[in-house]
Amino acid sequence: LSGYMEKGERRKADQILRETLAARLEQSRLQLSNVHQELGRDIILAMDYAEPLGRTDNLLMGLIGKIKDAPVGYAGFFDANKVKEDDLARIYAFDESMYNHVIEIDASIAAAEKSLQGEGDLNSAIRRLTTVLQQANQDFASRDEVIKGVQSL
Repeated sequence: LSGYMEKGERRKADQILRETLAARLEQSRLQLSNVHQELGRDIILAMDYAEPLGRTDNLLMGLIGKIKDAPVGYAGFFDANKVKEDDLARIYAFDESMYNHVIEIDASIAAAEKSLQGEGDLNSAIRRLTTVLQQANQDFASRDEVIKGVQSL
């Protein structure tokens, strides 16, 4: 019974982590929409940045969807009686990496917002956001491999 309970707890922990990441990213998307709205005040700027901001929004929506729709993981990974410490470290590193991506995404969006007030370069901020989102999507795509222990981070 205790093994079953632990398995359920691991599944729940994975689900809570993914829900937390998705909720944070949805807040980030709201911040990004503020950038869109602010740019909309100047039709020339809005047209200049429509495509790159649309691309970043698509990347962000895709990441949110992947995180929300990912099957519950980790529990099967721990089904064996003895879990190796390096496997635990690999899973922890993956989770930490995803959380750090969320922080980087927020910082990149904040930089874009500041650039609209004349503090920085909007082009650079959008390029950085695009790069961070591409990396986060790529890293999340490796989730199954991490869970199965097929590939280390």
